[in-house]
Amino acid sequence: MQLRGVRKAFNVGLPNETEVLHGIDLRLHRGEFCAVMGPSGSGKSTLLNIVGLLDRPTSGTLSIGGEETTALDDRALTRLRGHRIGFVFQYHHLLSAFTALENVMMPLLGDAGFPNAAMAERAAQLLDGVGLTPWRDHLAGHLSGGQQQRVAVARALAMDPALLLADEPTGNLDSKSADAVFELLRRLNRERGTAILFVTHNATLAARCDRIIQVADGLLVNRDARPSAADAASHT
Repeated sequence: MQLRGVRKAFNVGLPNETEVLHGIDLRLHRGEFCAVMGPSGSGKSTLLNIVGLLDRPTSGTLSIGGEETTALDDRALTRLRGHRIGFVFQYHHLLSAFTALENVMMPLLGDAGFPNAAMAERAAQLLDGVGLTPWRDHLAGHLSGGQQQRVAVARALAMDPALLLADEPTGNLDSKSADAVFELLRRLNRERGTAILFVTHNATLAARCDRIIQVADGLLVNRDARPSAADAASHT
């Protein structure tokens, strides 16, 4: 994934036009696990929405897997997003009246249009990978917060994306559950080679990532910060 000179403004051409991102240059390599940090209002969410193809930059370019996305129409963007990018949010957004298995199947169902045995098998394998096989037939609304977030991670991996965007995925969890979800993401990153952008306010978790990208006032003030040796050693 690569951003070149990305700017984002809202209310373009109006008296209240506001530029939120001011020429962002960023490259994320395959298999990198990068934390994104910055104060509220710094532009983190806008940056993530553009990388996730949920919003378009006002200017500049974004390439995903070597494909430049700026000129793509909405249909092509939707298809690319569905096949190349996974999302895990602070609020898991599961369908509480559906089972864990059915929730993980949703991206596969959206792509094929109808359920089949192969989808159920794929979803079951993903739930096994996040340690939830015994709960796969439980309604999502009956699971704990940590379990629900693990279902959300499994769902995000359903299409085997090259890039996973995690927006404060541990923000609503207690410290033990937060650590478990982070370690799950870390393991999947290492095993699958999935690149991860991990937005967080948790400095302890950020220190366990490969790199820390710091955002302030719509600019990348540090895109190459490395966790200190002491921080890294304390979490191995």
